[in-house]
Amino acid sequence: MQLKVLQQFSQKNTRQNFVQSSGAGTRKSIGVLLLVSPGSKRGFETQKERLINSFGFSIHIRVWTMDNVEVFDSPGKGRGLRAVRELWAGDVLFIEPSYAAVVFDSMAGNVCHGCFRRQQKLQRCGSCKFAQYCDRTCQRAAWDEHKVECAAIKAYDKVPNENIRLAARVIWRLDKEGGIVSDLQLTTIDSLEDHVSDMPEEDLQQLKIDIHNFLDYWPRTSKPHNVDSISHILGVINCNGFTVSDQRGLQAVGVGLFPNLCLVNHDCWPNCTVILNNGKVELRSLGNVKEGEEITVSYVDYLNLSQERKRLLKDQYFFDCTCEHCTTGTNDDLKMAGKVVDGVKVPDEQVKEVTEYSLDMLKKMEQARVDGKYHEVVKICRECLERQEPVLADTHIYQLRMWSTASEVLSYLQYFSEAATYARKMVDGYLKLYHPNNGALGMATMRAGVTHWQAGLIEVGHGMICKAYSIIMITHGPTHPITKDLEAMRQQTEMELRMFKQNEFVYHQMREAALKNQPMSMQAEPVEEGIKNLFRRK
Repeated sequence: MQLKVLQQFSQKNTRQNFVQSSGAGTRKSIGVLLLVSPGSKRGFETQKERLINSFGFSIHIRVWTMDNVEVFDSPGKGRGLRAVRELWAGDVLFIEPSYAAVVFDSMAGNVCHGCFRRQQKLQRCGSCKFAQYCDRTCQRAAWDEHKVECAAIKAYDKVPNENIRLAARVIWRLDKEGGIVSDLQLTTIDSLEDHVSDMPEEDLQQLKIDIHNFLDYWPRTSKPHNVDSISHILGVINCNGFTVSDQRGLQAVGVGLFPNLCLVNHDCWPNCTVILNNGKVELRSLGNVKEGEEITVSYVDYLNLSQERKRLLKDQYFFDCTCEHCTTGTNDDLKMAGKVVDGVKVPDEQVKEVTEYSLDMLKKMEQARVDGKYHEVVKICRECLERQEPVLADTHIYQLRMWSTASEVLSYLQYFSEAATYARKMVDGYLKLYHPNNGALGMATMRAGVTHWQAGLIEVGHGMICKAYSIIMITHGPTHPITKDLEAMRQQTEMELRMFKQNEFVYHQMREAALKNQPMSMQAEPVEEGIKNLFRRK
């Protein structure tokens, strides 16, 4: 998402260059933030001065620990994590790098295999011809992991699927470093659940195929492993593979294994959330968490009926959800509710009829969207909403999905006023259903704020961007790229709002002139507002 700055409104240049130079021969000042574990901090301190003298780096050391959580036996769930001290909204419980991670098969040509950034121009590995990188720096940084993989792909003469590539990386690292790779790892790969015995027949057949292909791919020069150990790793990946996002956090581009994260149990109304920031997962609290309280995250999007969430959790993670929201069906009535007009509720038969119609239209809309027929998507949304809005409540999930899709596709097609109308309705509905600090709510509010800004509705747009910023600061933290974008948007809209209040006519004249020279672009093409499912779906 990109917010274009109206240069005509700037009274002074507030941009600060990251690299500053006062003339030829001036040494560049580059800030480097390094995350190190407590055990390695002392050894690193001895090298810090040498690095500063050699390269002129400004180095800041941030220590991360596991002092906020401990492993315990959660009743009815097995192992879990609980807080060892009281926590508040936005607190970071732990930071964890991946044990291993790979790019999705479908994204292999669009994403750097080292840093997982989406790039238009990537440099291909000259040996295996498969791995691609931003530049030589990324390639060198990834070489330690890719070296064995590179030779294996070249010998195999084709590229195995993402599950096999990830399993191979995990096993190569196990062979090289053992089950515990740092003093911050709370569990071993071997002790993670694989749920192979719970898999349906269809999944078992796919597992057998993957094992067969893995054995063909596995180099003869590497340590041999039996079928049971390979089956275990593939099973762990199947139910614990975490979605790796791009640098923006908006699109899933790969899958990784994070052992500590696997210990965090599910709740449909969780007290924590997980985001990927600079290649590492951060577990962050959504609100007050008492000492001794179990740490939970949501594996699936809350904007589903309780029965649908339970089905998804059973199919993917092999457990029956017994959380309070599933047990009591909390908010299910709102998610399927009919509209109330002047105190009179729309008849149930009419609500049922429009609900069934909406489900059919959602399927058609999604197919048109996948095919890239965006004008057809808009036509379907308008037709469906014409029947939905007089009958369904503003919290009905099928209507919310139509509003969401309509607003983002209309924004892409630059019908900003109509998009803003739907975006505001969507956010109003979300606010009645989602946790107040839910990341999906924050992302949707951000998108709605930008849509209003694009439509010239600066007051509402600024308010939504400020609301989104308050949520994203908790869910993503101040260093995440999305938070930084939001801060820039907040400052921009605040400046414009002041000018709007001073002289509305002049503001619109200057804005129109500026936008003719600087076309606004929210994103390359319509995408959902962030990643709503924590772990990768099968």
